[in-house]
Amino acid sequence: MTLPAQRWPALRLTGITKRFGAALANDGISLSVQPGEVVALLGENGAGKTTLMNILFGHYTADAGTIEVAGRALPPGQPRAALAAGVGMVHQHFTLAENLTVLDNLLLGTRPLWRPGAGRTAARARITALSRDFGLAVDPGARVAELSVGERQRVEILKALYRQARVLILDEPTAVLTPQEAEALFATLRRAVAQGLAVIFISHKLHEVMAIADRVVVLRHGRVAGEARIAMTDPARLAAMMVGAEVAAPAVAPAREGGVAMRLSGVSTAGFRPDLRALSLDLVAGRITGLAGVSGNGQGALAALVAGLARPAAGRIEIAGGAVADWSPRAAVGHGIARIPEDRHHDGTIGDFTLAENAVLERLRDRRFSRRGWIDRAAVRAHAEALIRGYDIRCPGPEARIRLLSGGNMQKLILGRVLEEDPAIILANQPVRGLDIGAVGFVQDRLLAARARGAAVLLISEDLEEVMALADVVHVISQGRLSPGFARGSMTAAGLGLWMAGQGFDDAA
Repeated sequence: MTLPAQRWPALRLTGITKRFGAALANDGISLSVQPGEVVALLGENGAGKTTLMNILFGHYTADAGTIEVAGRALPPGQPRAALAAGVGMVHQHFTLAENLTVLDNLLLGTRPLWRPGAGRTAARARITALSRDFGLAVDPGARVAELSVGERQRVEILKALYRQARVLILDEPTAVLTPQEAEALFATLRRAVAQGLAVIFISHKLHEVMAIADRVVVLRHGRVAGEARIAMTDPARLAAMMVGAEVAAPAVAPAREGGVAMRLSGVSTAGFRPDLRALSLDLVAGRITGLAGVSGNGQGALAALVAGLARPAAGRIEIAGGAVADWSPRAAVGHGIARIPEDRHHDGTIGDFTLAENAVLERLRDRRFSRRGWIDRAAVRAHAEALIRGYDIRCPGPEARIRLLSGGNMQKLILGRVLEEDPAIILANQPVRGLDIGAVGFVQDRLLAARARGAAVLLISEDLEEVMALADVVHVISQGRLSPGFARGSMTAAGLGLWMAGQGFDDAA
């Protein structure tokens, strides 16, 4: 149904300012979005995008400035008022009740969950229709705690769509989609926008911004650094506007491969959704092996297996040509395996620990950092200071709580913790998820340097462009099955997308 015409912008923010102590997160930001317009909001990690959107949605209260939705002032600090005004938001970090089902999460706040006749049957049917129309497959009856990271993001998107938002804020909405599914989502968004929906689109994928947005607003250091119509710009100009300088793509030299560092032979797992199914994979020294696939297709099981967090139910693991019988996290670390985990908040760091403490989380038994059971805090601090300098971690200092850092700086700390040990095998699971273009280039350059030193790198990413750009060999995983390896440049994004959707496996059967 077409939204009613109106004389005012769908959304107007005027002079929004927000401080956190001495830090100025937003500095007099003004922007507007018209009905039927897609405005992309770009900026580096820490530029103020998330703070601005949290103010809009009522999670934060601005120190100064006003917000109007369809010409009416929006009361500050009231998420319920934002929802009532028709503002829907898909957060970068999930806001779901893990003990409830998908259906209950979508109904939460709209009606009593357990009252008889609450319309659950109709709601389930509507959710199913939205899932189908937007290409966001999810089981309404599944408990959120049992869903993968990617599936939870789909629920967040559906939650906003279910509430019939007039202004929709999308923060990295395609991170879990195949190229075909992303294009289907864009087609649906275009239909909704043609009916009057206003969209704020936040993404670090500049090709997506060029494909879906009408206009771009760029933030830098909490201020509006520039604005452009999509028809009058290009990705290189947008990247330069974001970071204040030209951004070069990482240079990938030909690989100098060595022997097999780790071999999985006919490995299956038990207890995952889905489990690995007789999977065989070689991780070769001096090679980046890329793993592409839609989230929730076995990446979690493979990552847990490589990191020693899971044991194979069948098959075997070999390290440097020798079979490994007793497999555990300690054994993995002992064999020179280092990991960049998928979720830097949940698995990669402890939020209330300092940077220094997080820098040695997996090395506390190392004699460099502990003596006779006691932590050598001076050595730990010195190590953290070296990582801060070497990896350009922008922070108050090694004693700052790591939860106060932006996502990019948190990821740099994890990267330094991993790479400074010069590991033989690197598990890089979604290493640039949610990072700005400057941080992405930094992380990718460091992974390529590790490859040049002879490390075997397993790059797991749902960003197909990243995999195709960095990996020497690309595999696709679908429902726990692994495709053949495709050499760099031998397969198009569309071709890999068919494997990601399972079609390649069906044709090969």
